[in-house]
Amino acid sequence: MPNKNNNEFMRRAIALSEKASMVEKSGGVFGAVIVKDGEIIAEGYNQVIRNNDPTWHAEMQAIREACKKLGTHHLDGCILYTSAECCPMCLCAAFWAHIDHIYYGARVEDAKKYGNFEDIDFLAEIRKDPKDRKVKFTELLRDEAVVVWNKFSEMPEHVHY
Repeated sequence: MPNKNNNEFMRRAIALSEKASMVEKSGGVFGAVIVKDGEIIAEGYNQVIRNNDPTWHAEMQAIREACKKLGTHHLDGCILYTSAECCPMCLCAAFWAHIDHIYYGARVEDAKKYGNFEDIDFLAEIRKDPKDRKVKFTELLRDEAVVVWNKFSEMPEHVHY
């Protein structure tokens, strides 16, 4: 249920989206903040164009900064506020990071309509059988790769992500 603090955190994410797209022109209209215990612990904004890095999304930057600040790869107890619905990459990163809740402003449809962002097409590609995807997938040297997985599984101290 939205409250005053939620609105303030979302407004900060929206301000970062404006910084990225219209002030610095570093990337698309995306900003994000991560909050823990009622305080912003990390921020991010799109810098794809500035850094020639297709992964430099607002949410990715905020997740990286929050993990660094908290000294962990899991962000249990954290909330992500993002100016627009997450793309598939950022959504998966939020899942990997164990984000508790995501609030978003604009919808995927808005990003497509006003910015020609193709997230919906990415989702369709992901849903396809690997052999039918735009980027081709071919299994190669599985037996050799599984040797390392097997060794990893036998390590008593191996980390589960």
